[in-house]
Formats: sequence, C-alpha cells, structure tokens
Amino acid sequence: MTFESFVEGFTNDEAMRRHVYKKYIKAVEENMLKPYQVELLKLQEHLETVREKMIVLVEGRDASGKGGAIRRITRYMNEKHYRIVALGKPSDFQRTQWYFQRYVEQFPHGGEIVLFDRSWYNRAMVEPVFGFCTETEYKTFMKSVPSFEADLVAHGIHFVKIYFSVTKDEQANRFEEREVNPLKQWKLSEIDLQMQERWDEFTKMKYEMLKRTHTEAAPWTVIRSNNKPVARLNALKAILNSVDYPDRNPNLDYELDNEIAHSGVDEIEIMEADLRASGRFLG
Repeated sequence: MTFESFVEGFTNDEAMRRHVYKKYIKAVEENMLKPYQVELLKLQEHLETVREKMIVLVEGRDASGKGGAIRRITRYMNEKHYRIVALGKPSDFQRTQWYFQRYVEQFPHGGEIVLFDRSWYNRAMVEPVFGFCTETEYKTFMKSVPSFEADLVAHGIHFVKIYFSVTKDEQANRFEEREVNPLKQWKLSEIDLQMQERWDEFTKMKYEMLKRTHTEAAPWTVIRSNNKPVARLNALKAILNSVDYPDRNPNLDYELDNEIAHSGVDEIEIMEADLRASGRFLG
C-alpha cells in the first residue's frame, strides 16, 4: 500500500495529511519488526520448555531509546514468562548490602527472561559522573564485574548486553521534545538537564566501561540509536542470535547492520580513532 492510497479520502488539510503520513510510516516500521517478534515468541517458548534463563541488559544514555526498544521486544511476549526490571535509587538499607545484591534478587527463574532497563552498570557511568559512589566503589565494581558476569554465563544463563548510543545533537532534540510534549514531560528529570553539559564525562566513562567489561563471556553489542526503528530491529536480532532455538525462520535476515551495530571491541576502536583524530572521544 502506498501512502497516497492510504491517505486518499481522509482529508485535504495539509496538517492532517502530515499527521496521517507519520502514522503510516510508524505502521510500516512496526510491521518491519513483526517477523522478528514472532521469532522472539519461539525463543521464549524454547526457554520455557528447557527451563533455561535469560538476562538482557539494555543500557545507554538518557533519551537513547532504551524504553521504546524494550517495549518492542516484549510487545507480544507471554507476560507470564518475562519481567522488565527498572530499579530506582537504592534505599539506605540496600546501600549497606553487596552492590550486586538487589540486582541478583531480580534474576530469572527457569524458563524466564528478565530485561534490565538500566542495570548494575549505573556504577560504571551515572554514579561516578554525579558523585553517587566513591572512587573506591567505582574501582571495585570495574574490577569485579567481569568475573561476576562470567559466573552468570558459567551457570547457564543466556546473557545479552546491549548499549544504545545516541549522538549529542539527537539527545538534545529528544530532551527538547520532552520539554514541550505534555505526554513526555514526566520523562525529563533534573539529571537529564545536566546530561548535555557533562557529555564528555559520560563519553569517557562509556569508553572505560567498554574497555574493561567487554569480555568473551559477556560481550557488548553497541547500537547507534538515532534511527529508532532500525536500532530496535538490530536489538531484536542481537537477542535472537544469542540462543539456538528450534523452528527458526530461515527466510529472515538475522545479520546486524554493520553501519549502526558494533561489537564492544569495534566500538572501542572507533572511539580510539576519534581520539587520535580530534583529541577527544566523540560518541
């Protein structure tokens, strides 16, 4: 169906036509995801049958598209066998516990998928930048997290780490939209307003995080997320490629788009090339 046939007879009003056009494009983009969402149902059913567990971490700067991607990942899933975990700041009691404890308490049981909308990697970026942890706590985390994650994998958990990477200009555009759109103003926090000012600090922490926590056992997949629909599609593919499940549709393209999706190692090389060329990390 073309846009012209879709919109024909709706209205002659140009503003309304633009609105309908946006709806049309969104419908096309959503339909693009559906074959892969069907595959996710097969993956979910397989995990339930064999009683295996999966953890998916979805990380990235604010306004990088994490929430929208998670909604598309889970849209048609059996709600009895997945959970989305988005923990707030720790309580005073939780601050006295082992750092990973409140996350471990949310881990999946057999046959379940748990998606973390932000995770223990708060300590790798947000907390040190804003002074929410000490230098010792940060160093301890960065030293211990690779072995912690290797242990998860060794115990049979399917473990996927996805980082959504948005540009500074696009993040600014999305923050501006949140300011003026009453349906999105709730997303804008005081910390969000400082993200642009502290962009370079976050970028440096991103580099350190990838450099020290991209491992063979628990690699990162970094996805450029300025184009939300394409980023969501690649996130779906990254999850599907992490599990060998039966009845996989052989007619689908499961390859990640190498223009926007990179391994953590490749992203490190890109960032180091930027540093050599311009004297600073750019992404």
